[in-house]
Amino acid sequence: MMFTYNNPIEELEAEIADFFDAPYAVAVDCCTHGIELCLRLLKEGDNFDYVYTCPTHTYLSIPMTFEKLNLDWHFVEEKWEDYYVIGNTNIIDAAVLWKKDSYIPSSIMCVSFQAKKHLSLGKGGMILCDDVESADILRQIRYDGRPDLNRPWADQKIQLFGYHYQMTYETAELGLGKFDEAVKTTPRKWSYKDYPNLSHYEIFNKGISH
Repeated sequence: MMFTYNNPIEELEAEIADFFDAPYAVAVDCCTHGIELCLRLLKEGDNFDYVYTCPTHTYLSIPMTFEKLNLDWHFVEEKWEDYYVIGNTNIIDAAVLWKKDSYIPSSIMCVSFQAKKHLSLGKGGMILCDDVESADILRQIRYDGRPDLNRPWADQKIQLFGYHYQMTYETAELGLGKFDEAVKTTPRKWSYKDYPNLSHYEIFNKGISH
């Protein structure tokens, strides 16, 4: 069956969802913003007492995002490979992951297309999930609360407060052009060893939990 898409963002979302075997994919301008949107979704969703943790060895934008959202969080020692779970949430930082059919059911996984990643687009990311309501909300809040990418914002009923985190059409087109080659080639293996210990950075005045 042939499918048609209204724009390259929707087409890339479909390609990435199929590759990872995720029911839904939501394109964003970077993985960090994807994680931020997922954290915001949790904060608004219910009153569950989430424990927000950050591996000592990861990219520094992650703890900075916790601070930005004024979350109660702490560092933990974790020897992760390919991805890690944020505390007892269902959010997975899978920024460095590139593996077919690797989506983890019931999770919200955030993948990166930054310049050093396997699908190297300079910038960009994707949120993968299997909950239709979460996917719908994430699509709206990633683009100023707009429910439809293909209609002028002034003609839409904006019901959610959103953020200007949508992937650009140009990035999506680049991703479509590079996608087949990325599928054919073997990705680099990433782990905690590729990152410095952020707990040693003075800017993060946090203790480590063991």
